[in-house]
Amino acid sequence: QVQLVESGGGLVQAGGSLRLSCAASGSTFSRSTLAWYRQAPGKQREWVATISPGNSTNYADSVKGRFTISRDNAKSTVYLQMNSLKPEDTAVYYCKLYQYSTGMNYWGKGTLVTVSL
Repeated sequence: QVQLVESGGGLVQAGGSLRLSCAASGSTFSRSTLAWYRQAPGKQREWVATISPGNSTNYADSVKGRFTISRDNAKSTVYLQMNSLKPEDTAVYYCKLYQYSTGMNYWGKGTLVTVSL
């Protein structure tokens, strides 16, 4: 059973930084695509960033140049470094693992990021 646990959320002032982590277990992590999504209050969940097994990355336009996704296969962990945070980045952040061998997506329970003025 694949399990994902996010951490690193919290309250930060606008312009500050946070690093989110998502630890995975029960999966072939190194051969999986990892992604971060977020859901702001009253809004739909939106995609933030993706990293492939070969470390190719893609970002939503709203975070490009401010956020960086990375992975450590030895630790089965994916990270999201968030810089120059804005109040509109306030959301619950979720990580998702896509396991190619099964075609399944797995989600964590999320971590809350709050950016104050």
